[in-house]
Amino acid sequence: MNPLSFPETKLKLIPTSGEYPKGFKVTGLHCGVKKDASRKDLALIYSEVPCNAAAVFTQNIFKAAPVVVSKEILDKTGGENVNVLVANSGCANAVTGARGLDNARLMSSTAAEVVGAETGSLVMSTGVIGHHLPMKQILEGINSAKDTLGDNHEAWLNTSIAFMTTDTFPKLRSGSFKLPSGVTYRMAGLSKGAGMIHPNMATLLGMVATDAPVSAACLKSALKYAADRSFNAISIDGDTSTNDTIAVLANGASTQDKAHFIQDESSEDFRQFRQDLTDFTAELAKLVVRDGEGATKFVTISVENAHTFEDAKQVANTIVTSALVKTALYGQDANWGRILCAVGYSGIENVDPTKVNLTFVPSDGSDPLELLKGGEPVGFSEQRALEVLKHEDIYVRLDLGVGNESAKMYTCDFSHEYVSINADYRS
Repeated sequence: MNPLSFPETKLKLIPTSGEYPKGFKVTGLHCGVKKDASRKDLALIYSEVPCNAAAVFTQNIFKAAPVVVSKEILDKTGGENVNVLVANSGCANAVTGARGLDNARLMSSTAAEVVGAETGSLVMSTGVIGHHLPMKQILEGINSAKDTLGDNHEAWLNTSIAFMTTDTFPKLRSGSFKLPSGVTYRMAGLSKGAGMIHPNMATLLGMVATDAPVSAACLKSALKYAADRSFNAISIDGDTSTNDTIAVLANGASTQDKAHFIQDESSEDFRQFRQDLTDFTAELAKLVVRDGEGATKFVTISVENAHTFEDAKQVANTIVTSALVKTALYGQDANWGRILCAVGYSGIENVDPTKVNLTFVPSDGSDPLELLKGGEPVGFSEQRALEVLKHEDIYVRLDLGVGNESAKMYTCDFSHEYVSINADYRS
């Protein structure tokens, strides 16, 4: 697969260059998991410098074998000296019993051995559930991956392509950031996902590589905070998968000064790194929503002035999982009663219907469209509403008026194409 084969409408989302962290080498190649030899299906990410690592995983009870193995490695090492990640697409290695666990552990140990790492590799798999990995092809691919490792944009792009299943474009971002102490560091990240997407997390894989100087404990804390506001703030279809993993590898190669190492969660450097990671992972998460199966709209639900962050998140989550809301948005129908209905059954207690405001904010910068003010409906032009909802990006602002906390979630619409894609997924 090459960039020219991606949908014309998605090309604007694929970077043509990047700024990548020091010390990392990556590759993406075809090893034979996918039948089509032109489709990459194996990725290897390696830091020549020892890394601290952290990850967040699916909350699904049927955790896939690679999730179990990656958790074992992080628990055993405390997140230290883990500088390899191997991933395959095309087969999830989920609900595969003891054999699946053995295969995931063999992937991990082989990837570490190939690059000479001291501890096992983190492992990710994505694809169809209930099938065993073709280990002969996987192991041959891992062994050949070392010869194709690179640190340029092409290598990173190939790696992101190797993560794809039903994705229509590779999801890759990179950039440089500056800490209050003066240290400039870089992050590169990739994600995959298009369906079975819902908080905690989704059929979603993602990783961030950074040369930021951050301890394992601080990295773990920062990732949890960031994930709650990014990958755990998206929903496409309300289904939480078995394989979700978001991992961060940090090798500290941006500075040789140990005094700049982030080890205190109360420090300005930590707070800045946490915010940088949150913003960066949010960009990666939004790319997943923009590739939602059959999606025609990118929708931001902003719940404001809630009593607590948890309340705001719960209300937003209820709205983004409403099939009625999502089908209305697909039909460009300003049926705002469906949104209020979702708020009403969200389960939070701190809602006063007489204080609720609801507004659609146009993406073209024109005047907002007020729908509800102080619990009272506002007369509006249906023609104006149609103009707002024709845009690809839709911003919904819900003001609960009972506090000062807010939360955002990102979703897409439900289209006829979503049903077609998932009805034909295995064929």
